[in-house]
Amino acid sequence: MGLRILLNGAKGRMGQAIAAAAPELGLSIGAATDVGDNLGAALEKCDVIIDFSSHQATSALLELAVARRKPIVIGTTGHAAAEKAKLLQLAAQVPCVWAGNFSVGVNLLFALTRRAAGVLGNDYDVEVVEMHHRFKKDAPSGTAARLLEIILEERKLTAKALRHGREGITGERQPTEVGVHALRGGDVVGDHTVMFAALGERIELTHKASDRGIFARGSLRAAQWVATQKPGVYDMQDVLGLR
Repeated sequence: MGLRILLNGAKGRMGQAIAAAAPELGLSIGAATDVGDNLGAALEKCDVIIDFSSHQATSALLELAVARRKPIVIGTTGHAAAEKAKLLQLAAQVPCVWAGNFSVGVNLLFALTRRAAGVLGNDYDVEVVEMHHRFKKDAPSGTAARLLEIILEERKLTAKALRHGREGITGERQPTEVGVHALRGGDVVGDHTVMFAALGERIELTHKASDRGIFARGSLRAAQWVATQKPGVYDMQDVLGLR
């Protein structure tokens, strides 16, 4: 019998895409649940959890995963920084892949952004622009948040450097600023651009998604990988061997 998946958030867009993609990889959805369902009973017939539900449900789901010693893949976004820090401590008790984006291309974007941020000095201003469909509830996206983390790490900056949009008389841009811009509209699956702009040249790293299936297949690949790992928090860089 192949890997059996508990798919939490099954009625959402990502949940539906994962359910559709699972047979392509020879995987089965052992149980499909949403917020409010009896996850304990569903988990008894599953080997690994994939969660794309609500950030409000993550804590209870992780506690259940730890209690049952089940590997988990978390793609849910929208957690506050302090909240996520506590959840990561809990997640480390089981094999866990936690990622803001499961696309192979986006994870290559992460690696390229880290390289560029390390090579290019503070004379290259950094701005991150993302766009998603009108129905997305959180901003910036989980993918944009990860890009920002990478940039701050490489430039040894704190979250105080972030500028979420600009309005009014803002004064000249400071070298340590990192701009963040979230656009919403239509049915855009997900566009992300990291811009490094200096005097005389500009470098742009862009990824555009047109099919939610890329994220679904990536999350299923993560589920296959995490099922054989030791407890700890991983991301798609680990799954894809990009470290």
